[in-house]
Amino acid sequence: MKTFSLKPAEVDKKWVVIDAQGLVVGRLASIVAMRLRGKHKPNYTPHVDCGDNVVVINADKVVFTGRKREQKVYYHHTGYIGGIKERSAKAILDGRFPERVVEKAVERMLPRGPLFRKILGNLRVYKGAEHPHAAQQPETLDVGALNSKNVRA
Repeated sequence: MKTFSLKPAEVDKKWVVIDAQGLVVGRLASIVAMRLRGKHKPNYTPHVDCGDNVVVINADKVVFTGRKREQKVYYHHTGYIGGIKERSAKAILDGRFPERVVEKAVERMLPRGPLFRKILGNLRVYKGAEHPHAAQQPETLDVGALNSKNVRA
């Protein structure tokens, strides 16, 4: 029997919307990364973008377990000598762009390379409940119902 390899023209991409309100960040990110990669499909092919388009809404209402909201630190470098900067998860979630917490969590669960950049283009994260992708008729995925540990009250 020959190994089946999916071609880019044969990919069936769907649109999925996930409401992140009350969901644990890491558990949400692992499910989103799996969906973006296409590993939930029986015809998964590692070198082809066969994943779905994922829309995450209410990204500003995600939660962390334990004391990570205050203690978790995100680093970035300005490019100058000694230019390392740090911000806590609380500062990011309370700031202008709280959706970056979810974006970074998903981004860091995907393998790097040219396919990574293409796959990451299929992720859309919004801090509010509205999104401009209603024309694509996305189906709703209830991540909280998949496992009771995915939700924190």
